[in-house]
Amino acid sequence: MIGAPPGERVSELVMTAADVVKTYGAGDGAVSALRGVSVSFVRGQFTAIMGPSGSGKSTFMHCLAGLDTVTSGSIVVGEVDITGLSRTRLTELRRDRMGFVFQSFNLLPMLTAEENIRLTGRLAGRDLDQGWFDTVVDTLGLRGRLAHRPTEMSGGQQQRVAVARALLTRPEVLFADEPTGNLDSRSGAEVLGFLRAAVDDYQQTVVMVTHDPVAAAYADRVLFLADGAIVDELAGPTIDAVHARMRKIEG
Repeated sequence: MIGAPPGERVSELVMTAADVVKTYGAGDGAVSALRGVSVSFVRGQFTAIMGPSGSGKSTFMHCLAGLDTVTSGSIVVGEVDITGLSRTRLTELRRDRMGFVFQSFNLLPMLTAEENIRLTGRLAGRDLDQGWFDTVVDTLGLRGRLAHRPTEMSGGQQQRVAVARALLTRPEVLFADEPTGNLDSRSGAEVLGFLRAAVDDYQQTVVMVTHDPVAAAYADRVLFLADGAIVDELAGPTIDAVHARMRKIEG
């Protein structure tokens, strides 16, 4: 199994995927999107997932996050195998234990930045930890934007609001799907820096799908997928090293 450092204590494991298979269709028309993927994620680790178009990277993240079902295999978050949960229980688990940052921001346009940030906690019926709210808002530089609606903010500011919303519930895992895809290079670097700080300063676990070697270089490790399987792993990635691995896989 890729991803569990030698001697790592089981108590530090946040999520484990074992022999995950995802097949679309049946018979002669069946397409194997994932072919027996096994990997683990530990607390305070930033993992980037890369691969050519059609490699299965987005499908894998969606399965990890319970946004898509698996054909076989297991995905365990903490002590809970999410592949066996009912739809209602899975929704509750995602709300309570996972955070999500998407390329399209997914902010509600009629709400202010502050209302968007607080939304997930309100839906979960949680009492607000004001101290943590203040920490997240100030770390992300959003104090002066709390009364603004999404249309009054830049793309980078909107994505920072989305990151704040995801972090406010202190998720066990934060999933980021191409979080810089709609941003310019400066705004993208800011958002990636904040994700890096969440890992380093608050022991957040981040799993990010990206096509960008610059973004991947912010991670602690990069998993490379091709044809639905993990074919390589790179620890301590640099931009040049990620480029080289991708050329090798695509070549």
